[in-house]
Amino acid sequence: MRNTAKITTAVLAAGTLTLGLSACGSDQDSASDTSGPLVVAASPTPHAEILDYVKDNLAKDAGLDLEVKEFTDYVTPNTATEDGSVGANYFQTQPYLDDFNKKNGTHIVSVVDVHLEPLGLYSHKVKKADDLKSGATVAVPNDTVNEGRALQLLAANGIIGLKDGVGTAATPADITKNPKNLEFKELEAAQTPRSLDDVDAAVVNGNYAIEADLKPAEDALVLESAKGNPNSNLLAVKEGHEDDPRVTKLAKLLNSPEVKKFIEDKYAGAVLPSF
Repeated sequence: MRNTAKITTAVLAAGTLTLGLSACGSDQDSASDTSGPLVVAASPTPHAEILDYVKDNLAKDAGLDLEVKEFTDYVTPNTATEDGSVGANYFQTQPYLDDFNKKNGTHIVSVVDVHLEPLGLYSHKVKKADDLKSGATVAVPNDTVNEGRALQLLAANGIIGLKDGVGTAATPADITKNPKNLEFKELEAAQTPRSLDDVDAAVVNGNYAIEADLKPAEDALVLESAKGNPNSNLLAVKEGHEDDPRVTKLAKLLNSPEVKKFIEDKYAGAVLPSF
């Protein structure tokens, strides 16, 4: 059994952002004491699983005392890192982090890229993307970054066309070519795999694909590539803590050959090393 503290959205949601940011500057937080364990906030799959592998197999020999805390939302890990409740987090991409910092006034910075959870287009109704019928409904994540990624995936595979330069800020309003007259259903990212019986196809994040027993390398009609992809998941800390010796040790371990092999063996293409 993993020795991991699990923290749920229900427990932490009330007042998290306000309370977290108001605690900035505390000298008694876990991040300021570099002699104690490095506490890392992480999503359960695959982030906490990768960290647990590091903790159980690599950390001791590297002289790293590592503690993993699981969070089921995409807000608390950053606010906890900002207020010093945790020393680092591992759950997000650079575009998401940039957007979060801009909207919330936080000061979280990237340390090292670790892995990509490739978005894929899945369907219970067709075997190939070309088989989507005219007027088909495609579910996409409704958050800013992942919706843009989903549309970029479709554009990269010639399914739609997008305005130049829209990047991960793309929305259906930026579609310039739609030869199949596809209709887009915007859903929370976690809901996209559950929608597959109700829509013709859905773009699903890699971590949710794993949880839904989808195998991206086998089941996806089209799939993101790791090469040159700006959406790698990363280890992040509050600005000023990049040189914490515990953080530098963890960064090195997360980019080690051992972790690369663990990711490749365990996730079989659902998660791809970014190093």
